[in-house]
Amino acid sequence: MPLRAIAYVSRALPDLSAERLQEVVEDAARFNRLAGVTGVLLHDGERFLQYIEGPPDGIDSVYERILQAGSHIDIIELARGRLGQRQFPYWSMRSLPVNAALLRQLSSSDWSGFARTLEGDRAAPTPMDLLDDVVQPVVHAS
Repeated sequence: MPLRAIAYVSRALPDLSAERLQEVVEDAARFNRLAGVTGVLLHDGERFLQYIEGPPDGIDSVYERILQAGSHIDIIELARGRLGQRQFPYWSMRSLPVNAALLRQLSSSDWSGFARTLEGDRAAPTPMDLLDDVVQPVVHAS
């Protein structure tokens, strides 16, 4: 089955509380599970970066919900494309706090092709490498 992925950044509404964010993430996790979509949502308190992956129909329905969500504005799609395999199959959705500098770095990186560095060359990490650096410690701690 072909897989698709989308990465985007957006700005949280100023009145989005931590409790409301948790409700949004829990609701997304339930919906994503039914749609066969996995992903991670990074946030720095003001901005979001989300990466989702799954079957084309699942990605379409999840992304439409994202575009209609009332918790964020100024959505900028960073990448959309095909995947050979899931990069982050761990969660139907998980929210992780990050610092603003990392979110800026990820937002301004070259997301083309959802590429990873070859053979562990971390001199110039790709956005997928950076995202993996955030996700892996949480996966191993779980």
